[in-house]
Amino acid sequence: GLGGETRVASVLFVDLVGSTAYATEHDATEVVAVLNRFFGVIVDEVDRRGGLVNKFIGDAVLAIFGAPVHDETHAGSALAAARAIAIRLEGELPEIGAGIGVATGTVVAGNVGHESRYEYTVIGDAVNSASRLTELAKDEPGGVLAMWDTVVAAVECGDPDAATHWEKRRPELLRGRTEKTALAVPLWPSPRI
Repeated sequence: GLGGETRVASVLFVDLVGSTAYATEHDATEVVAVLNRFFGVIVDEVDRRGGLVNKFIGDAVLAIFGAPVHDETHAGSALAAARAIAIRLEGELPEIGAGIGVATGTVVAGNVGHESRYEYTVIGDAVNSASRLTELAKDEPGGVLAMWDTVVAAVECGDPDAATHWEKRRPELLRGRTEKTALAVPLWPSPRI
């Protein structure tokens, strides 16, 4: 049925860079093959860490950690998935780029739509923030940005890797917000970038 529950979760958004240009320079069969390889990397890494690939949105992906199944380690899992996805995309699909955004916060998780057609999803500021971070991440070396609050949440849940693999970066004003958001970028192994 329709409706949902409030919970704290982590959201990972991944969006291709330059997909419109890529589609105009390649035939539809090639575009679909690249998209399927792209989606495959994301599904593998999200599944490996207990997340849920919630939807494919054109050439973007929304993944959730901590819903529908409760998981205290959702923040660390989302951060680890983001890093792994970026590394794999660089190695396995060098012909494309992607922006990856990770945010943690309170969401409503449940079924939305109409009683004759609905889908499970999450709605809330964390979803919006992850989407906004994805756009900014496209201009970052490595293509990944996270909310600093996500790193803090991971560390508080006992994930020491979050502290060693991420560093705080200057805050940015995300589209639609009135206050700046503290951000984090991955620390890549040399010579990554």
